[in-house]
Amino acid sequence: MKRKVLIIYTGGTIGMEKDYESGSLKAFDFSTIASRIPEINLLDCDVTLSQFSIPLDSSDVGPEHWTAIAKIIEGNYEDYSGFLILHGTDTMAYTASALSFMLKGLRKPVILTGSQLPIGDLRTDAKENLLTSLYYASFYDGDEAVIQEVALYFEYKLLRGNRCIKASAENFDAFKTPNYPILGQSGVNLEADRNILYRAPKDEAFNVDLHISKKVFLIWIFPGMNLNELESFIKASEIKVLILRVFGSGTFFSDKNIENILLNIRANGTEIVIISQCISGEISIGKYDNSNIFKRIGAISGGDLTAESALTKAMHLIENPHYTESFGTLFQKNLRGEMSN
Repeated sequence: MKRKVLIIYTGGTIGMEKDYESGSLKAFDFSTIASRIPEINLLDCDVTLSQFSIPLDSSDVGPEHWTAIAKIIEGNYEDYSGFLILHGTDTMAYTASALSFMLKGLRKPVILTGSQLPIGDLRTDAKENLLTSLYYASFYDGDEAVIQEVALYFEYKLLRGNRCIKASAENFDAFKTPNYPILGQSGVNLEADRNILYRAPKDEAFNVDLHISKKVFLIWIFPGMNLNELESFIKASEIKVLILRVFGSGTFFSDKNIENILLNIRANGTEIVIISQCISGEISIGKYDNSNIFKRIGAISGGDLTAESALTKAMHLIENPHYTESFGTLFQKNLRGEMSN
């Protein structure tokens, strides 16, 4: 029996072609994809297309589009073996992270891919990314899907979606998971490391939780930064989670005035989360004296979360009525394989 894969086309470079009059890239009707990649008809899976009415540059993709994608998966979950989301590269890691939290009890592959060059370009990476992603989206061992999580495929590598960062705007090998090994690799054989794949708890049924709050804000800390107006901004904006991207393993200014500002923000009911500016490694409060401020203000460690995962996890958890535990407790839990235990 052939597996059935639903392609969800949101936009991005993979679905663009060059307008030779203007020299700019423009979206084409993706329903004609089989004529551009005839090999798609040779795959051992049946492919159906669902496309956004207006293809989006990924810089325009946000919470409402994550919700739309999750609803499409929810409405088609029983009818398809797997799902392939075609997406622009710039915010693909955000979408992958958000979906990983919204899709609970997932038992089927949800793969995201895109390309650095348009599908019609002679040197395009779109063809290989698309075809191999379809293989992973229909990769089964008997009746059980090998991939049962939100993953991202790019340049011969399958990566955990909520561990990804976009590391290059130029190279075909654009995505990395600095704190986690690759899930699989495409070579002569299609491979997956089954020892590190995520599996939802056995008693967790598939369900979609669409809760996403926009009351989250991230600040990159830098030397000499003036934080005097931060308290009034957070209060006026009704921010519920402030994420600070701090130095190294969690160090910060030893400035009593700034500490009082952060204490006032906490007293006003805003959670403070800290993540590292480093590409790899994790937060370790107490390792250096200049990290102990976060103990004193009751900040939450983001461990080795990426910025994309920390943001979307906070957006999903804060004020979510479907959870009973506190935000701090939940945020520090490894919910979907997004952080090390």
